[in-house]
Amino acid sequence: MEIEAVRYQVHRALSEVVDPETGLDITRMDIIHDVSIGEAGEVSLVFRPSSPVCPMAYALANAIKKKLEGIADISSVRIHVQNFQRAEHLESLLNVRNESH
Repeated sequence: MEIEAVRYQVHRALSEVVDPETGLDITRMDIIHDVSIGEAGEVSLVFRPSSPVCPMAYALANAIKKKLEGIADISSVRIHVQNFQRAEHLESLLNVRNESH
C-alpha cells in the first residue's frame, strides 16, 4: 500500500461528501482536519461541524465514514468530533461500528 495513493483516494472521497444545506463539499467547507493514514491503512481524522448545533453533523459524519470505508486499502476509520455539542455521542456511534469490522 502506498500512503500517498491512499491519501489521494481519501481526499477524493471526502470531496464527494456534500453538505445538503450549503451545497458545498466538505473539503471546501474546511471541516475535516488532521487526516492521518497509518502503514496498515488505518485512517484517523478530525471532523469539526460548521456549528456546535449543526443539524447535519450526524448525517455528514456517517457519510464520511461510509465513503472512507469504501476505499479498498483502508483497514479502519476513526473519526474524532470537535466543535459540536453532542461530539462524544456522535463519536461513540461512529467508532463503535468501526470496531465491529
